Amino acid sequence: MTIKTPQLRFESLVVHGGLETGTCGPTTVPIIQSSAFAYGTASALEDVFRGRKTGPVYTRLGNPTTEALEKRLAFLEGGVAAVATASGMAAIATAVMSIIRSGDEILASASLFGGTFSLFRDTLSNYGITTRFVDPTDVAAIRGGVTDRTRLIFVETIGNPRIDVPDISAIAAAAQEAGIPLVVDATISTPCLARGCDLGADIIVHSTSKYINGTGSTIGGVIIDMGRFGWRNDKFPHFAPFVKRYREFAFTARVRKLIHKDFGACAAPMNSFLLTEGLETLALRMEKHCANAIALAHFLNGHPKVTWVRYPGLAESPFHEVAARQFGGRFSGLLAFGLADREGAFRFIDHLRMAKNAANIGDAKTLVIHPASTIYCDYETEDKALLGVAEELVRVSVGIEHKDDIIEDFAQALGEA
Repeated sequence: MTIKTPQLRFESLVVHGGLETGTCGPTTVPIIQSSAFAYGTASALEDVFRGRKTGPVYTRLGNPTTEALEKRLAFLEGGVAAVATASGMAAIATAVMSIIRSGDEILASASLFGGTFSLFRDTLSNYGITTRFVDPTDVAAIRGGVTDRTRLIFVETIGNPRIDVPDISAIAAAAQEAGIPLVVDATISTPCLARGCDLGADIIVHSTSKYINGTGSTIGGVIIDMGRFGWRNDKFPHFAPFVKRYREFAFTARVRKLIHKDFGACAAPMNSFLLTEGLETLALRMEKHCANAIALAHFLNGHPKVTWVRYPGLAESPFHEVAARQFGGRFSGLLAFGLADREGAFRFIDHLRMAKNAANIGDAKTLVIHPASTIYCDYETEDKALLGVAEELVRVSVGIEHKDDIIEDFAQALGEA
C-alpha cells in the first residue's frame, strides 16, 4: 500500500511521499544488502529480463532499497521516474551520455561546477562531443548558441562557485523552441526550493551527497525524468524503439538499459538507505541553511575586510529578483566572498575554529574552501576566470549551527585575515 500523499505539504511529503509500508511493515526503508536475487523457476527470471514482469535481479541493475529512494525523489520532483547512481558526477555523465552521440553538441552554462566543466570540455571531447559554453543568465546568448547539432542544454539552478542564478523557465522555453531537452542540475536548490516539474526542466540531476543526504556520510546521485520531452523527433532517432515501447518513460528506459547498465555506476544499497534517512529532514535543514546563509551574507557584506559577497538573497545581487521568484523567497545555503588576496583567504580559513575546511557542500556543518588552490588548482587562469574562480574567493556552505556561532567564528577569523 502506498500512502496517499498528494494533498500533503512539502515538509510532510519528504517524510511520507512514496513510502510503501503495506498493512504491516517497517516505517523506514529496509537495507537489502544483496548482489543478486533468486527466482524459483527459469521462466520467472526470463519474464523479468524480458520485461514481462518486474522484479530485482542484480543490484547493478536495480535494488529494492535503491528503488525506494528513486521513487521518493521522483515523487518530490514531480517526475515520472528516477535512476539513482553512485555519485552526482555519475548522474550527470549517465544522463548526458544517454542523449548525445558522437558529432553532437552540448550547450552548457559557463559557470558550472569544475567536475562538470571538465567532463564536458575535456572528457567528452575525446569521443567527438563538442560543448559550447555560454552565460546561463543571458537567454539571448543561449538561443544564439543553439546549432543544428545541439542536442541538449545543461545548466545549474545556482552556479557553483559563481553563485549566479539563471532564469530556468526562460531557458526551458528556449530549449522547447529548439526541440531539445533541458537538463538541470538542481543540487544546490533541491526540490525543497523548486520542484523540477515547476521549473520547466525535462531532466533533473542531483548530487544526493549534498543537501539531500545532509550529513556528509555518503555519496550518491540521481537522474529524474519529468516524462514530458518529445523524443519522437528527427534529432533523436536512437530513441525511436524506446519511445515506441515505453512512451513517456523512454528516457528512463534508455538510461537503464544502456548507459547505466553498461557503465555500472550504480548506487549501493547502504548508500541508498543513508540517503533516504537524510531526505526526511531535508525541509527542516533547508530552512535553517537558508536562514543562516542570509544572516552570514549580511554580516560579511558589512565587514571592512570583505571586498565583495555573492549571495542571491542580498537585495543588491543581480540575481535577487529571479532567485526570489524561482525559489519562493529562499536562496539556499551556498555563498562566496572575497578578501584582499589569496594570502588573506588562507589566513581566514586557518583561523576558523568551528567551520571545517573541506571540499563538500550541503553538510549540516559549515564548510569553507579556497577553490582556486584546491578544486580548480589544475585549471588555467582563463578557465578560472570563466568559472568565476578568483584567487581571493572563499566559498562557504553554510550549515545548520546557531547563526550567532557561525558569525562569531567568521568574525574572529576575519580579524586575523
